[in-house]
Amino acid sequence: MSPRREPVSRRDRPAKPALSRAGAVAVALRIMREEGLERLTMRRLAAELDTGPASLYVYVQNMAELHGAILDELLAELTLPPVDADRWRDRLVALMCDYTRLLMAWPSLARSVLTLRPSGPHYVRLIDTVLGLLRAGGVPATQAAWGLDLLLQLGTATAAEQGTRGEAKDADREQEMLVMALREAPEPEFPHVARVRDELFSGTGEERLAWAFTVLTAGIQAVPK
Repeated sequence: MSPRREPVSRRDRPAKPALSRAGAVAVALRIMREEGLERLTMRRLAAELDTGPASLYVYVQNMAELHGAILDELLAELTLPPVDADRWRDRLVALMCDYTRLLMAWPSLARSVLTLRPSGPHYVRLIDTVLGLLRAGGVPATQAAWGLDLLLQLGTATAAEQGTRGEAKDADREQEMLVMALREAPEPEFPHVARVRDELFSGTGEERLAWAFTVLTAGIQAVPK
């Protein structure tokens, strides 16, 4: 007769950490940082947390909400400038460039954010800071409110576009073909292209991004609703 196996008490096992929204978002952010947003699913997140996918829906309703929560955690890294009339436009442009660069590091998240309506505390604080800077510049309330959407949309769309180009296999080749087509466009047939041929590709990406936000900010300030 074989000896009876000694039962193992479940109490000897380490207790699982309690589930929480903050804990789930922290693990989701780690997965995105290590493997990319594409590998982040509710099933994968649940496995990392040693639970079932259904348990997560108590804390995040769907992937869209999870992406919004991840964005909010990333936005905690942004340094928000003081809101006053001193160099308000420079500070606003710098802030929007920082926001865009932050999302450029995560193009898949940027594409998701384009269709989201984030509502986390750090996102709301970003909105409040942008509105405060516009107010410091004397921008009327309605123009500031409408302009806010344009500023955020430009930053998010730029990050999504740049990221998509970086991920595309033939992006460099397509860019080279465009440059060649514009540089070799005959002047009689394309006089306006020929006139600004050298300027079409001038400036760095950083310079162009800052200029775009400067132009948009000036328009928000100048054009009445």
